[in-house]
Amino acid sequence: METIRTSSALINQTKKKQSRFKKQAWVAYLFLLPWLIGFFGLTLWPFLNSLYLSLTETTLRSSTFVGLQNYIQMFQDPRFLKSMEVTLTYVLLSVPLKLAMALFVAILLYKASLGMTIYRTLFYLPSLIGGSVAVAVMWRNIFGMDGLLNSFLSLLGIAGKEWLGQPDYALYVLIMLVVWQFGSSMVIFLAGLKNVPGELYEAAQIDGASSLSRFLKITLPMISPILLFNLILQTISSFQVFTQGYIITKGGPMDETLFSVLYIYDLAFKQQRMGYASAVSWSLLMLIAAVTAIIFLTSKRWVYYENDAKGSGK
Repeated sequence: METIRTSSALINQTKKKQSRFKKQAWVAYLFLLPWLIGFFGLTLWPFLNSLYLSLTETTLRSSTFVGLQNYIQMFQDPRFLKSMEVTLTYVLLSVPLKLAMALFVAILLYKASLGMTIYRTLFYLPSLIGGSVAVAVMWRNIFGMDGLLNSFLSLLGIAGKEWLGQPDYALYVLIMLVVWQFGSSMVIFLAGLKNVPGELYEAAQIDGASSLSRFLKITLPMISPILLFNLILQTISSFQVFTQGYIITKGGPMDETLFSVLYIYDLAFKQQRMGYASAVSWSLLMLIAAVTAIIFLTSKRWVYYENDAKGSGK
């Protein structure tokens, strides 16, 4: 009898715990409800809807299912091919330059000294406001025909140039803008540099290693995971550039700054070709995914982790 009573008591306790757990689960779901609504309503549904739209010829008035016709048409569209060329050029030039500048300044600011916190804040500010329209307008005013740069050159007796109006210069002016916004990457590099063991530098210095050798053999391998993280973030961000091209150059001159996202905007909201714009968006997504996958796969050769004795990155 005592065994039966004990078993029934355990069963009752289990049922109470289960009911209590269900009540707690409902509370958790209640708190997650705003995020779930946002995810399904503002992320997942538009994501799937854009995939369907990419298979249609959709305008504000009509929609016709065309299958893969939009994707076939892209490779016959010179403006699409030009936008991909411009975007890839922008990524290949801006990302390495930005990371190199960020790492260089991070090394300069690595050692703590009087007022160093202020310097770090000042270097970070351009990155904090870098994506704003105000900075793009400022950049346009600096490099415009009557801008500050040409005014300064005229004081030196040098004829000014139409930096934003000539195809040979416009894209590089925008690259200079994104390189100037290296603050966020610099802060991440600073955190990585602080985690490098100081005894490694001391041992290398005793062995007579030069500053360049210490940088190549100690600093770079030890911060390679941080470098990979920054590389992924900046690559994805550079593929999605829009504000600079839209505010400063409007995609010109002669489509030399026609970024992919800017072309998508033009297709969707100016030409009202929602289906074709969705197809271009998905092609950009696949390109970003492919480049990111390549970076991850090649990282096994150059990323070093402390818990990996061979440094293979696995």
